[in-house]
Amino acid sequence: MSAADELIAFLSPKLGTEIHVGPWLTVEQSRIDAFSAATGDVQWIHTDPERARRDSPYGATIAHGFLTLSLLPFLTEANAPGQFERNYPGMRLRVNYGLNRVRFPAAVKTGSGIRARTRLTALEPLGEAVQITYEITVEIEGEKKPACVVEQLFRLYP
Repeated sequence: MSAADELIAFLSPKLGTEIHVGPWLTVEQSRIDAFSAATGDVQWIHTDPERARRDSPYGATIAHGFLTLSLLPFLTEANAPGQFERNYPGMRLRVNYGLNRVRFPAAVKTGSGIRARTRLTALEPLGEAVQITYEITVEIEGEKKPACVVEQLFRLYP
């Protein structure tokens, strides 16, 4: 049996199930400001707390949707020590293959806590490799609507 077949056999029982709930992360203004500086997206709704309090529908500054998306490695603990070995036995390399549908249903106000819930939705053999699809929902503490819902694809190689 190949390493890809072994990985599919290992993960198949988890298909359609929630496989991970990540840690809460408080999104502070300093993180939003750093993201603004790095990307050049300095729109006042992200960077001007006084104006946002006064003029935005949220009453506060909000995180960029792409900031929330960029936090997925932390929120899913994808690179935490031992995580790769536990989740992908027999594999040596994981490549982020991209995203399918991405939505930002609710804004993340500064000071909010967010965390990710991950569900395994598909496994596909690709020669010696395996493509994995996850549905990741980033929830906002105390809110009904999530901050982000995304379908993320990874390719794993033996």
